[in-house]
Amino acid sequence: MKSTRFLILSNLAGAAAFFAGAAQAIEINTLQLLSQPEFRLLAKDLGAVGSYKPLAPAGPLGITGFDLGVSVSAVTLESREVWRKAAAGGEVPSALPVLALRGAKGLPFGLDVGLSYSAIPTTGVSLLGGELKWAFIQGGVATPAVALRVSGAKLSGLSQLDFSSGGVDLSISKGFALITPYAGIGRVRSTSTPNGVATLRAEKISQSRVFAGANFNLGIADLLVEGDRTGGVGTASLKLGYRF
Repeated sequence: MKSTRFLILSNLAGAAAFFAGAAQAIEINTLQLLSQPEFRLLAKDLGAVGSYKPLAPAGPLGITGFDLGVSVSAVTLESREVWRKAAAGGEVPSALPVLALRGAKGLPFGLDVGLSYSAIPTTGVSLLGGELKWAFIQGGVATPAVALRVSGAKLSGLSQLDFSSGGVDLSISKGFALITPYAGIGRVRSTSTPNGVATLRAEKISQSRVFAGANFNLGIADLLVEGDRTGGVGTASLKLGYRF
């Protein structure tokens, strides 16, 4: 059983790496063509794309627990034409794909710590993210779990742009047999700084976030689906992995 679980995870990781490497990247290298209002629109979209996605119920993993998985997300951009202009007119998909490897470890006192590495093939961007989650109500047979999460992400791969984001959210979840639905609200703050573009200044964006999802325990693996809306940008995510 354990070998089957890890075989699933390794195959998914290999597939994610293949698609991330095979996709033709669109370099965002013409920021000088943007006006300041257009750059702000790009920064708002980046704030949603580059923010750390929860992709987990509120309940704690426990001191011996792990959550390992591979996720794929589709991000519906609000300002697609601005992205195209920033990419020298290159084609930008209506739904931006994001592939990620994710892991979380349970700690004492209802704490979990997590990391993610994401690749955005169509932009040449990668993101390193992390989180610390505290389930101050750990939940039980008749009560839900409630958790507070702080998170952050840092972008690399773009010579003309530095990007970082931080977030805080509050979530609730309740398990029912093999299904654990969850929902949450929060706030994301991001900073987009142009490099070597004298006509543009940095943009600091603060946006609200709402999200909801469900984790399905399939025995040999866990399947999780989540919908997220940060500002005006929607994200649909699917994660396959194992919580133990």
